[in-house]
Amino acid sequence: MSRSLIPPSVTSFAKRGKRFPWAFGPRFFLLLLMGLVWVGPAFTEPRFLYAMLVWDVLALAAWVADLGKLPRPEQIAVTRTWTAPAALSLPTRLELTLHNHSSKTMRARMLDNVPIALRPEAPDSELVVGPHKDSSAWYDIFPKQRGNVSLGAVYIRYQSPLRIAESWAVANLEQHICVYPNLREAQQHSIYLIRSRQIDLEKRYSRIRGFGREFESLREYREGDELRDVCWSATARRGKWITRLYQIERSQIIWLVVDCGRLMRTQIGGLSKLDYAVNAALSLAQVALGSGDRVGLLAYGQKVRHRVLPYRGSAHLRQLMDCLAVVREEGAEADHLHAASTLLSSQKRRSLIVWLTDLAETAMTPEVIDAASQMTSRHLVVFVVIGQPDLEELANKAPVSVSAMYLTAAAQELTQRREVLLAKVRQHGVHTVEVSSSRVSTAVVNAYLELKGRNRL
Repeated sequence: MSRSLIPPSVTSFAKRGKRFPWAFGPRFFLLLLMGLVWVGPAFTEPRFLYAMLVWDVLALAAWVADLGKLPRPEQIAVTRTWTAPAALSLPTRLELTLHNHSSKTMRARMLDNVPIALRPEAPDSELVVGPHKDSSAWYDIFPKQRGNVSLGAVYIRYQSPLRIAESWAVANLEQHICVYPNLREAQQHSIYLIRSRQIDLEKRYSRIRGFGREFESLREYREGDELRDVCWSATARRGKWITRLYQIERSQIIWLVVDCGRLMRTQIGGLSKLDYAVNAALSLAQVALGSGDRVGLLAYGQKVRHRVLPYRGSAHLRQLMDCLAVVREEGAEADHLHAASTLLSSQKRRSLIVWLTDLAETAMTPEVIDAASQMTSRHLVVFVVIGQPDLEELANKAPVSVSAMYLTAAAQELTQRREVLLAKVRQHGVHTVEVSSSRVSTAVVNAYLELKGRNRL
């Protein structure tokens, strides 16, 4: 899957950078500076000024001659190569390769037009490329924003080995890529949890027959079997009582409900709460799909932004990743009741709903609690709230001044209100998970595995 997410390499031949794409190299100015030695004798003999003028003309002639030794822009090509997918908060290495199709050696300086969402500064590389040879330079990006971004052209300034003349060129390497959620975090959970805890659970499920409602096999009736499990058609054919054996359902439905409202814009450690929620949703999707379950997605703000029906397979995982990559926070409050009614109308069969959201610490009952309560009669709801570490730290901090005392009291009041709201959620039969941003993915996956292991679906 990760290989298919890597953006393709792009190659382009260079073109003239400007209307007059030539400049003076550093050694041309050195030659002019050397010509100033004629200024001293010129104080006693003005004719030495003519010697300085001749020197300058020779320097200009050397510049023209050196300019003629430079390769033409159409003899230069640049390739941008990706070594890994672009993922949120993960360093990714890119390679810029300069192809010199001329018979002349060149010194080049390349500037790649990379957006600030990928790298705070434009990468600047210097290369020396021989005739009919290639040379490469590498730089790293560190994406701070999910979604679609565009990379621009590569600007080239190149000189001959004499470095008297300089020429400018542009290679059009415009490229549109997608920055995905944190893929490494999702893969770590998928590999570790599925291979350890989930495998142990599946082995235990195979030994515990009689639980679940998915048909497993037939056998003769034994004392203690329930009459509702008797297979009457098989009993009539064989002339003896036959009972059905069941196992825990392997293909269950998991819905990832992601809140994109204003509360999810809160920044923690350089990322928004929505970024942490998206990373957790992707981690859970990989684990659930690897366990044989079907996973759906509902991302909403004031309207439903993305809705992916539950399905299985690697192609479905790629569809979930594409949707999660472009999810954005909104400035207004999300319409939780509309999202709940949309999900209830489209999902009739009992399923596990993992709701990644946040609570406003108000005295009134937030709308999201009412929305979650509407679904508990038909579905199993897990309410995931990302905590605010700075608020908890302030609430537990001993004040050292009057102003600090007021801040601590306000933080304690907000923390208490959140606890009261979460208690209201639990009263409606909703499972709640409040966790710090650094552990949200692990907590969500563990809650899913625990509920699956207890056969709560």
